[in-house]
Amino acid sequence: MTPFCYAHAAADDWEAALAQVADGLVDARGNLGFIYVTEAVNPHLDTVLARLREVTGAEHWVGAVGIGICATGVEYYERPAIAAMLADLPAEAFRVFPPVREDAAVLDDLLAEWLGPNNEPFSGPFIGLVHGDPANPLTETLVSGIAERTTTGFLVGGLASARETARVVADTPAEGGVAGVLFTDAVGIQTNLSQGCSPIGPHHAITESERNVLIRLDNRPALDVFNEDIGEVLARDLSRVAGYIFAGLPIPGSDTGDYLVRNLIGADTERKLLGIGDLVEQGRDMMFCRRDAASAREDLSRMLTHLKARLSGPPRGGVYVSCLGRGASLFGDDSQELKQIRDELGDFPLVGFYANGEIFRDRLYGYTGVLTLFT
Repeated sequence: MTPFCYAHAAADDWEAALAQVADGLVDARGNLGFIYVTEAVNPHLDTVLARLREVTGAEHWVGAVGIGICATGVEYYERPAIAAMLADLPAEAFRVFPPVREDAAVLDDLLAEWLGPNNEPFSGPFIGLVHGDPANPLTETLVSGIAERTTTGFLVGGLASARETARVVADTPAEGGVAGVLFTDAVGIQTNLSQGCSPIGPHHAITESERNVLIRLDNRPALDVFNEDIGEVLARDLSRVAGYIFAGLPIPGSDTGDYLVRNLIGADTERKLLGIGDLVEQGRDMMFCRRDAASAREDLSRMLTHLKARLSGPPRGGVYVSCLGRGASLFGDDSQELKQIRDELGDFPLVGFYANGEIFRDRLYGYTGVLTLFT
């Protein structure tokens, strides 16, 4: 299969970056574009899209603004940068949808118009690539509702990241909702998730909790269990665990051991309570995990190995959505995270961004990397 065309550039000003990307796509042909831009380009997104439509003839574009963006083997931060990729797909095998802000049911009319009352000639949306505005408090519910409208219950993507207005692209720039593109199974797609953390102890049953506060684990004071798992050295000074130790909430029914990583937000040493960054339910399992460079590299390699085993040849293109807490701050400078993907899977067209939350299946994750490959 023919690889997708792509181009990426960073420059001292957005116009110079756009000129380089437009030149790189001037002979490209396709019907669906993916675009990721840094914050400096955000105010000029309409102009950027108009120029890319002019040089490629592609009307449909999806993507997002990111504090950082990426492409094959490279990451861009803190300067004007653009990464764009053009896919050549069967025209009826995808549909771009505008931002869903309150209820995923608004997609039903679009699906009926696209696929017909009997979902012919396709069985229905197979998977979706979506981008969301982190400021919308309904985002998690919307992600779940959109996923329910696919035959697999599967979405990939992430939440835009910006210091001010976090915009997404669904043919036009927008904010406030979840938007993207739905694909039928006529489009070959493989995807996987890298957790970026390693469990440091066994699963524990939450035997008493209140909202986001762990009171008892395995019928013992939560802080006592936590201190045993992290070890005596860290337990002596709990201020040292911030950004290193996290709570992991296993996903029921997952056949790959996936779990949601949540921040630890406080401890009450007198009452032996532990607060985490999510609501917790009595009877649910949880564990503690650590996040460091070695764990992140090891888990990314595991994910890439599993993906590679499912490929019959080089990917035509890919989209990578990684957490803002990864990238340079976790893997180190010189684009090490993206170079690891290139080194293990090969030099194929790849674009993406650093997100304020990652989307995989029907949930929002944190501290993860989501790689989606077109085959």
